[in-house]
Amino acid sequence: MATPTSNTLPLADIHLQAAPGLWPLAWGWWALLAALALIIVAVVYALRLRTQKRKAQKEAIKQLCDTKTLGDINALLKRAALTYFPRHDVAKLTGHMWLTFLDNQLPVSKRGFVANETLWQKGVFSKEGLNSKELDICKALAKVWLTKALPPKKANLPQSEVKDV
Repeated sequence: MATPTSNTLPLADIHLQAAPGLWPLAWGWWALLAALALIIVAVVYALRLRTQKRKAQKEAIKQLCDTKTLGDINALLKRAALTYFPRHDVAKLTGHMWLTFLDNQLPVSKRGFVANETLWQKGVFSKEGLNSKELDICKALAKVWLTKALPPKKANLPQSEVKDV
């Protein structure tokens, strides 16, 4: 009898392919990286705009500490308002209309310019000026206005300016 031969073929061992590498990245990863880059650029741009918008406000608050008279405070408020609001609306305002404008930029709970109108009129037009307590009241009102009203919200801008912003 013949010896049984095995039916094995001379085959090579099975070799598994290497797992796919991370490089080159699939298109989905490229899209994710591009989206992240756009988000980072948008955030940096928004932060720079915010910083530029608040630059005049911070400078005015810093200068408020150095003011000695109500005329200086009033001039500082006028300069700050001209920086953020349209010149043709702000430059012509004086007296009661100016104080009303200042109050209108603040929330109702923070308003106080018109309520202290006699104090403002006395400080601007009187020879004797204000005492230190009255000047402190005016400085406090000015600081509230500089911190709460600037930069203006779109709701506080005149309608002609809202379209342009």
